[in-house]
Amino acid sequence: MSDIIHTHEAPAAIGPYVQARRTGNMLFTSGQIAMDPKTGEIVSQDVETQTRQCLENLAAVVQAGGCRMEDVIKTTLFIKDMDDFGKINAVYGAFFGDHKPARSCVEVARLPKDVLVEIECIAQVPTA
Repeated sequence: MSDIIHTHEAPAAIGPYVQARRTGNMLFTSGQIAMDPKTGEIVSQDVETQTRQCLENLAAVVQAGGCRMEDVIKTTLFIKDMDDFGKINAVYGAFFGDHKPARSCVEVARLPKDVLVEIECIAQVPTA
């Protein structure tokens, strides 16, 4: 059995999926794109700004699931152009600081709403 996680601090799902599911002590998020949760608009065509918004949205979902970003154990990044890897990596590294989750990064042909980056994660829910 799993619990559906939802927060208004991150964009609502734009398809037949949920923001996240928590099962046992694990939280699995759906991919977050650079959509402003208040307006539903993509924040910018700048890859750094998009990456930051993805991570802020992801953090909101992770928090709604009872975790902190320090509880994230794995992320997957889907990026439109591997030439943007350095810029994305700089924002990602600053966001996570000393915490270093396992990570995969994959270049893809196209992403929802034609964004430049999408990020999902798996987190371990802390025990009380």
